[in-house]
Amino acid sequence: MTQSDSNEAGVTVCVILARGGSKGVPGKNLRPVGGVSLIGRAVRAGCQASSVTATYVSTDDAAIAAEAAMHGAGIIDRPAELAGDTATSESGWLHALQVIRQTHPRVARMVFLQCTSPFTTGADIEACIAAMDARGADCALSVIEDHSFLWGYDEAGFGRGINHDETQQRQRRQDLPPSFRESGAIYVVDAEAFERTGQRFCGTVAVCPVDHPPLEIDTLQDFALCSMIAQAGGQPGIDPARLDRVRAVVMDFDGVHTDNLVLTDQNGVETVRTSRGDGMGIEIMRKADRWKMMILSKEQNPVVLARARKLKLEVYHSVEDKVGALDAWLAEHGFGWDELLYVGNDVNDLGPIGKAGLSACPSDAHPSVLGVADWVLPLPGGQGALRAMSDALMARVG
Repeated sequence: MTQSDSNEAGVTVCVILARGGSKGVPGKNLRPVGGVSLIGRAVRAGCQASSVTATYVSTDDAAIAAEAAMHGAGIIDRPAELAGDTATSESGWLHALQVIRQTHPRVARMVFLQCTSPFTTGADIEACIAAMDARGADCALSVIEDHSFLWGYDEAGFGRGINHDETQQRQRRQDLPPSFRESGAIYVVDAEAFERTGQRFCGTVAVCPVDHPPLEIDTLQDFALCSMIAQAGGQPGIDPARLDRVRAVVMDFDGVHTDNLVLTDQNGVETVRTSRGDGMGIEIMRKADRWKMMILSKEQNPVVLARARKLKLEVYHSVEDKVGALDAWLAEHGFGWDELLYVGNDVNDLGPIGKAGLSACPSDAHPSVLGVADWVLPLPGGQGALRAMSDALMARVG
């Protein structure tokens, strides 16, 4: 999840403002949606954008700084006078630009991300940058196509149509003039034009329609709604092309298929808890016959073999060298590491996570894994994480 710190000319940097003093929803930027905090989701989106050289978080809060750094951001200490309720975003961005230039003297473009838009992806950022370049514009923003019938007041205070004539036969929504509203998620600016004007709309503007839920988080109800969307599996935050490349899925057992707890009786017999929903998801994937699947576990416990039999999955257990075992397994089945989705939850999974073309972890994985996995599944291990993975992968199957 980390990015380059080169001094190349014409670099693009991403800046996220995240102060600690949210009053509407205290601690908002650290609250999770789909298992990842708002600041974590924004940082991960910036890090996933291939055109972005480095992603920075400007904050006055130590906890936000630690969370952002875990997900791969550089940290900028935001002065108190720029972190109050009345401080503008532009003032924070201008301050960040001066700090960033100490590492990147020739910043060409800046991408501003908003934590309150939790479904932004690296692909969305790339699309905004491409729209700005294609138009030769000074700035760009993400928008959502809006087919609403808009109303205002006439001179007498009666309702009048703004983008439609209410005195005529009712139009179909799709026949209304094209209109868009700001998504509030992404703004891209030419750094020189932004510094000169001090405004995010610093000249000619390119608009970039994005396709994600039209939500910005301001209330606890917004959090609840976004969490439901994330857990439904329809917004994995991963480039669809990366999902489409997956041909092999290998999963750790404890903490992935289970909730990472174990019951041990007086005879030393261990039992674990798994999810029927996860089992159904694995069965659906197996019947689709699109992916080769396997359980890879360090444990020697017979429960691993019993669960694998139940799921009709191949299993390697009592494995210390997971990378070595996967090298052999992938070669045997004719797959490359780039075609592998590896799902793990703890430090002994870091090797495969670092080599796999796509890596995932449950939302309650160890922090060292949360910070580097490509895909944080929206639910904990043994409690629906694998079902969310299955739903997202199956959604790509025509």
